[in-house]
Amino acid sequence: METNAANPFFSQISVIGAGTMGNGIAHVFAQNGFKTHLIDVHQPQLDKALATIHKNLDRQLNKGTITAEIVGQTINNVRTFTSVTAGISGSQLIVEAATEDVDLKLKIFQQLGAEADPDCILATNTSSISITKIAAVTGHPQQVIGMHFMNPVPVMKLVEIINGYATDKSVTEKIVGLSKRLGKIPSVVNDYPGFIANRILMPMINEAIYSLYEGVAGVESIDTIMKLGMAHPMGPLQLADFIGLDVCLSILQVLHQGFGNPKYAPCPLLVNMVAAGKLGVKTGEGFYSYTAGSKDLVISSRFL
Repeated sequence: METNAANPFFSQISVIGAGTMGNGIAHVFAQNGFKTHLIDVHQPQLDKALATIHKNLDRQLNKGTITAEIVGQTINNVRTFTSVTAGISGSQLIVEAATEDVDLKLKIFQQLGAEADPDCILATNTSSISITKIAAVTGHPQQVIGMHFMNPVPVMKLVEIINGYATDKSVTEKIVGLSKRLGKIPSVVNDYPGFIANRILMPMINEAIYSLYEGVAGVESIDTIMKLGMAHPMGPLQLADFIGLDVCLSILQVLHQGFGNPKYAPCPLLVNMVAAGKLGVKTGEGFYSYTAGSKDLVISSRFL
């Protein structure tokens, strides 16, 4: 319980959304000693999230980075709920990690504004949607902040902390301190479309897709050049598949609409791939084809 002693404001955290990001965020909080409520309206998604947390903890145990005692404590710190109202009761921080859909997030934050404890900090893991817009529906905009974790959450060190227009300075300080206690490196930015991470990353990915679309180079050449020439751990097309092409498209649309600048317009190839349901790793095909259990990187037949 060292974490809670170091951060007396926080003892219980609620995480809304049990998908890839939500289960990773819950994992990190629970492993660092916080009572963690993981909330999702679908019980099968909660069951899947718990299985993923177990699997990731076992991987850490096998690598010798944690002990069996920590595995047990982490699992004991997680409780699951299908009711938002029940799941947020008594929490000092609520982190929303639902689908990157503005209408859904606004609906969730309207409920949080009405039902969360008055002093509770309301955070969103959004990677591009305006914190100020989200905060405006809560009635407590000074308590709302962006807490953008990177995927995979248990591994990646960065947390992009985004101040909305009305975010109180004390809220930012508490979230920065909390992020450090999680073993993360927080970087504070202000609320403009795409923040920093995606404002820079997504145009690069989009340009890589345009280069493929215009026949400048193939999938393998584009990714190899960026990996070997720019020291990127994976190429932009492989990264787009990993993020999800639908997510990339959504973020580019936010950038395009927010800035009104044609340089952010999504490549037509990306638009078509999303329309065709070729979303990358999660659907088994994007710029590469993915087979369960295989680590081989195979270029999609569409681009051979």
